[in-house]
Amino acid sequence: MIGYRSCIEPLTPYIPGKPIDEVKRELGLDEVVKLASNENPLGCSPKAVEAVIAAMDEANLYPDGNCTDLRAELAGKYGIAENRLVFGCGTDEIIAMAGKVFINPGDECITAETTFSQYAASVESMGGKMVYAKMKDHGYDLQAITAAITDRTKVIFIANPNNPTGTVHTDREQEEFLERVPPNVLVVFDEAYAEYTDSPDYPDTLKHLEEYNNVMLFKTFSKIYGLASLRIGYAIGAPEIITLFEKLRPPFNVSVPAQKAALAAVRDADFVKKSRDTNIAVRGYAYGELNRLGLSYIPTQANFIMAEIKRDSREAFADLMRKGYIIRPGAPLGMEGYIRVTLGTMEQMKGFFSALKELP
Repeated sequence: MIGYRSCIEPLTPYIPGKPIDEVKRELGLDEVVKLASNENPLGCSPKAVEAVIAAMDEANLYPDGNCTDLRAELAGKYGIAENRLVFGCGTDEIIAMAGKVFINPGDECITAETTFSQYAASVESMGGKMVYAKMKDHGYDLQAITAAITDRTKVIFIANPNNPTGTVHTDREQEEFLERVPPNVLVVFDEAYAEYTDSPDYPDTLKHLEEYNNVMLFKTFSKIYGLASLRIGYAIGAPEIITLFEKLRPPFNVSVPAQKAALAAVRDADFVKKSRDTNIAVRGYAYGELNRLGLSYIPTQANFIMAEIKRDSREAFADLMRKGYIIRPGAPLGMEGYIRVTLGTMEQMKGFFSALKELP
């Protein structure tokens, strides 16, 4: 066998939610609802659809590697300089770039025990070590993370809201945490689900970016904007850090349709509001149904919910799939006895809870 880097050996491939068509074929079902991957159940902005169709006129041309129009739009939206942005083929690519930029063999990074798996993949693929801090009430314990910092620590990854638990920390907690972090340690705040939050004390990370040069903010168009299939995300940071990412960024990593759709999506505030309002309404309905079933759950600030079902999560996954509902079992996420369910439309959730009530 051809030799390969030894640090790859312990890594495991990311397992996405089962595709709808595959489940239909396997189980002979006509209707299947996917509530496994935290996708926007409303689709995407109609304006983004129009932009994608128009973008196909440029299918023969390489994309604008600078994402010039989208860069200018986001810089204006956030009131920042354009050189503080870097774009990726989904935030996954930017997370992977972070490992390539900062991690040498033997370096350490810190995250929570239960969070997005790609942080560890980014670090460990470069020969680094991921240190997992204990959690508090299913959320990040920022004090525990501070206590885990050593002279080997290079990057701290924090998802807020956290995936898969949907928990958040506050602005004050974030400010106090950043005051304790050494300036030579990079802190990444991954806010993929931030647009769904209605927490009054959710952090103003843009403010912290101005105060601390060792902070980065990761954002995505996959969630509330509904552009998951087009793969586009971005990060905001200090210009000197962004320059390091640009040195490794592939030259044409964001497609023309993705750039055009993202530009249209970010301008469609009505669609974003509708998505957020729908999510809040459905979340309240889900809480009510879980309470009626006597099932515990983790209050969420994202577009998914972790519910404790008091049985094998993989069996529940299989039983629900046979009824036409694809969810995520908690076991692979480190939360056996729980299932993670994307908050779909009200109609989808009514069907899901009907199926859940029929489980043995």
